[in-house]
Amino acid sequence: MVQNRYGQRYAREDASERSEASHANGASRQSGSRESVSGSPRGKAPRSETRRRYVDWARGLAVLIMIQAHVLDSWTRIDARGSWQFAWSMIVAGFAAPMFLFLAGLAIALSAGSKLRRSGDRASAASAVINRGLWIFFLAFLFRIQAWALGWGPPRTMLKVDILNVMGPAIAAAGALWGAVRMPRLRLVAFALVAAAISIVTPIVRVTPLLDGLPDALEAYVRPLGGLSTFSFFPWAGFVFAGAVIGLLLDEVRTPEYESRLNGWLAIAGALLAGAAYAGSFLPTPYAHSEFWGSSPAFFALRVGILTLVVPFAYVWVRTIVRQAWSPMEQLGRSSLFIYWIHVEMVYGLISLRIHKSLSHPQAWAAYVAFVILMLLCSIEKDRIVRWWSARRKQNAYFIESRTF
Repeated sequence: MVQNRYGQRYAREDASERSEASHANGASRQSGSRESVSGSPRGKAPRSETRRRYVDWARGLAVLIMIQAHVLDSWTRIDARGSWQFAWSMIVAGFAAPMFLFLAGLAIALSAGSKLRRSGDRASAASAVINRGLWIFFLAFLFRIQAWALGWGPPRTMLKVDILNVMGPAIAAAGALWGAVRMPRLRLVAFALVAAAISIVTPIVRVTPLLDGLPDALEAYVRPLGGLSTFSFFPWAGFVFAGAVIGLLLDEVRTPEYESRLNGWLAIAGALLAGAAYAGSFLPTPYAHSEFWGSSPAFFALRVGILTLVVPFAYVWVRTIVRQAWSPMEQLGRSSLFIYWIHVEMVYGLISLRIHKSLSHPQAWAAYVAFVILMLLCSIEKDRIVRWWSARRKQNAYFIESRTF
C-alpha cells in the first residue's frame, strides 16, 4: 500500500508538471494542480516578466565590484594600502565572487523552471542546466590556457582553480539536484540544506588530514592550496545553492503584486539572516580551528544575508527609481562573462604592466572609473557585432534556401 500511495503521488506530480507547461503556453490549467512554494495559486505570468531586469542589474553591480577588486589590487601602490579607505574598498571587493555565484544559482533555478513550463519535461530542463555547468567548466580551463599563454607563466598555472572552475561543477550539481527532487517545496528545502551543509563542514574540510593524500590538482578544488587555489568548493559552491533558493521562490511569481510582496519578504529575511550571523560570530566557535574571514559558517551566512538583500534592492531600483529602457548596469550584467574574460588580462597582464602597483588610492579609483567606461563600450560593441553576425547568417541562410528551392 505504501508503494502504491507513493506511486500515486509521483503520478500527480508528473501531471502537475505537464499542467504547468500547458499553462505557460496559454492553455487552460488542469483542475487540482499543485500550488506554488508560497502556497498561493499561480497566476498567469505577465509578458513583461519573461526576463527580470533587476537580476541583470544585480549582476551588473557584481561586475562593478569585480572590476573594483581587480583594479585596486593590481594598480594601487603598496604604500597606499594602509588607509581605512583602502581597507573598506577591499571588504566591498570581497563580495564580487560570492555575488556572481549567488546570482548564478538564482539564474539556474529560473532557467530550469522556464524550460519545464515550455517543454513539460523535467529531465530535459535539468539536463540543460547541467550542460550549462559543464560548458562553464570547460571555459574555465580555456581561460587558464589563455592566461598562461599571454602571461608567460609556468605550465602549472593552467591547473589553478578560479571562480569558473567552482561555478561550473556547482551549477551542474545544482541542476542534477533540481531534476532529482520533484516537488517544489522539497527542492527549496534541499537547496537550503546543501548550502548550509557546505558552510558547516568547511572548517572541518580545511584542516582534516584525510585529504592530504590527494593530488594537489584535486585537493585545490576542495580546500585552498597555495599557488593553485583562488577558490575551492568549500565554501564557495554553497553560494550557488543559496542563490538557487531565491531563484526557486522567484520562479513561482506570476503577478507583479506577488513579486512585490516576495521582494519585501526577501529584504526582511536577508536583514534577519545577516544580523543573526553577525551576532553569532561573537559566540564561541564549536570548531577546533576556524577563521571568520575564511571558513566560518557565520561569515558565509552573513554574506548570504547581504546578497539576499541585493535582490530586493535591485528590484526597487529598477522598478520604482530608475525606469529607463536602457541601463548601463543591465548592459554590464548581461555581458558579465564576456567582461570577466577580457578584463583580467587587461588589469593584471602585460597590457597594463607599467602601472602595476604604481597609483595612489585616488588615482586608482579614477583609473577604475575610466576602465568601467571602457568595459561598457566593449560590451556595447560586442552586442553590435553579435547582432550583425546573426543578421548576416540569416541572410545567407535565406539566400541558400531560395537558390535550392
